[in-house]
Amino acid sequence: MMSKTSLCRRRFLKAAAAGGTAVVFPAIVPASVFGANAPSNRIVMGAIGVGSQGTGDMQGFLGKPEVRMVAVCDVDRGHRERAKRIVDDRYGSSDCKAYLDFRELMGRGDLDAVQLALPDHWHAIPAIEAARAGLDIHGQKPLARSIREGRAICDAVHRYGRIWQTGSQQRSDYHFRRACELVRNGRLGKIKYIEVGLPTGGGTNVRPIAQVPDGLDWNWWLGPAPYVPYRGVSHWDWRWIMDYSGGQLTDWAGHHIDIAHWGMGWDRTGPVEIEGRGVFPTDGLFNVPTHYRFTCRYANGIEMIVANNTQVAQGAKWYGQKGWIHVSRGGLSASDEKILREEIGPDEIRLYESRDHKQNFLDCVRSRKETICPVEVGHRSISVGLLGEIAMLTERRIKWDPEHEEIINDPEASALLGRSYREPWTL
Repeated sequence: MMSKTSLCRRRFLKAAAAGGTAVVFPAIVPASVFGANAPSNRIVMGAIGVGSQGTGDMQGFLGKPEVRMVAVCDVDRGHRERAKRIVDDRYGSSDCKAYLDFRELMGRGDLDAVQLALPDHWHAIPAIEAARAGLDIHGQKPLARSIREGRAICDAVHRYGRIWQTGSQQRSDYHFRRACELVRNGRLGKIKYIEVGLPTGGGTNVRPIAQVPDGLDWNWWLGPAPYVPYRGVSHWDWRWIMDYSGGQLTDWAGHHIDIAHWGMGWDRTGPVEIEGRGVFPTDGLFNVPTHYRFTCRYANGIEMIVANNTQVAQGAKWYGQKGWIHVSRGGLSASDEKILREEIGPDEIRLYESRDHKQNFLDCVRSRKETICPVEVGHRSISVGLLGEIAMLTERRIKWDPEHEEIINDPEASALLGRSYREPWTL
């Protein structure tokens, strides 16, 4: 377990090592002198990606007394200047530093952790670099844009012994945990099948080439993705282009597929077969599936149907021999209200409890315990969405080996497990 002085001590050692100086440890002042949130006990953080999602995440961490946010990073000057003002106003200073290059932020030497909230095509490289830099990471879902990227993130987090929290915050909500505990403890009897409903959507598909806005570094924004002219998609509408995202499918797979897996105890595995169909626009800039439906078969024979919410109810719904349970951000319901009133006994399965997703991350940074949604869990959840995307693109059944994370006997489909990077970027 990390001691109360070790965060400060780690930064001191990093600085000393970088400067080649001799290390002389001063007398340690007890935390009780300053209180639990003395400067030496604070978790020093940087925020990478401070658009709307990243700013919201950053403000959540700013509200935690044990956090000191010292740096922000974004390829849009307006975003990073706004984020710096928010941090400086919070602390009544002008100390927050703003960066264009995430590597400079990570190389400061005084950080304990970073939050990452970037477009999906930028999830892997900064995550791996943060782990390599010895930083703990709160990373937004989906974990990655491809399964190979997700595995590389997992491997880096494990190799460097970092704490990771995936931004699948529904695990820290009572109703989602309650639904999963009821399912896990047999209140529905044997599960017959599962439905997962995700949002429908896409954007207006006509976008002419436009002038890059002042302050936006378009080459940096594209990063490892292919170079294309700017068409006004740098903030929200990037989500409808497959070079950057998988649309609502991959945006929400890390929420509702994640919960469906939690309820079944499938956090470290995946399906063995996936097949389905989707509608991929071909007449303009946006090409992610606007409508989709695919079926995942697991090793125990249970099927999970994933579709947009014009076909099945949004959220996760388990069907069993004794009825059904449905949970979404709209609440928790069941085929019989008596199911929801049943108690979970002291000898039954109790799932990891967190009431505050960001606080859980911070607590684990200090304790070095696993978070409620660690990197492997985030990876397995989004892998289902990405496999569904591959099955729909190839229009055939995909056979998947969840242990080795390989598509069986299908080179064309296997080629879609990873992405090509534009120079000079590599994993």
